[in-house]
Amino acid sequence: MKLEERIKALVELGQFLAAKPPELDVAVRRAYAENRWFIPDNSYAAVEAVRKEFLEEQALRAWASHYNLDNIKPRAVGLILAGNIPLVGFHDVLAVFLSGHIAKIKLSDKDSALMTLMVETLAQINPKTKAYLRMVDKLDDFDAVIATGSDNTARYFETYFGKYPNIIRHNRNSVAILIGDESLEELHALGRDIFTYFGLGCRNVSKIFVPQGYDFQPLLEELHKYNQIILNDKYKNNFDYAFTLYIMNKEFHMNNGCLILHEAESLSSRISTLHYAFYDDLDGLYRELAQKDDKIQCVVAKDAMDNLPYVPFGKTQSPGLMDYADGVDVMAFLVAL
Repeated sequence: MKLEERIKALVELGQFLAAKPPELDVAVRRAYAENRWFIPDNSYAAVEAVRKEFLEEQALRAWASHYNLDNIKPRAVGLILAGNIPLVGFHDVLAVFLSGHIAKIKLSDKDSALMTLMVETLAQINPKTKAYLRMVDKLDDFDAVIATGSDNTARYFETYFGKYPNIIRHNRNSVAILIGDESLEELHALGRDIFTYFGLGCRNVSKIFVPQGYDFQPLLEELHKYNQIILNDKYKNNFDYAFTLYIMNKEFHMNNGCLILHEAESLSSRISTLHYAFYDDLDGLYRELAQKDDKIQCVVAKDAMDNLPYVPFGKTQSPGLMDYADGVDVMAFLVAL
């Protein structure tokens, strides 16, 4: 397929999704059946984000224009996809397809229904895509690998795939920096960064940094407006478990009924818990975070910061095509194969 054909197929996929066809409803129901974290509202939100950010013609052409995609010699690229949030691996699939390489896709069993819909719909739009997008049960006969997993699985991936050109992703978390004069609207927007997809994504804020003497009350009140999340059984079970642990261990915490705030060093927090830490000066905090750049996906703040992956309040779950996971330019990697 020529680049123009690939772009056309992707644009038509976006149009298909925009029409909210019955096939989408079926896939959403299947996604919920295979993974109870994938409630329908979240699956529809993920599909809409993909449609708006990844499948608009102008955005696709702008993305492609950054690279030399002419005369690509097709290589087989094995993709091991994550399944923590709906369609989290679609950007990798999209990059391999648009670059002109062949994707051998090992789906996560936690996110197979929606990904299957995307691949099969592209095949219906243009049957030529079948040669470029292949779902497999086991990876073999590949030239390069892009694999996403936990720190534990990443060590396995590095051992097994180390001899091939590869991108291997580890655990990452996102953080927010508050300076104390945020508006209620900004604090409410931060709630989207925390609660969307139940906090299961690497772009979800799992820790906040606040100045000494910070008044948590306005933040707790704004985040309480997301309290319907506690009606989800899986989330509530995690909330109750974490709350019980803090009570039993006599650890100080703050609780607004749907989120627990706990002072901790770790960037990673339990589901339903938000870690926090105090800072004395912003410049020192920026230096500290820059030293942890291999563990941080996004930094939410009022203003951009040098050498840190800045995202405005409320925007962590709306990445664009050039917002690469772990800051690694996947398309440049693919072009160089």
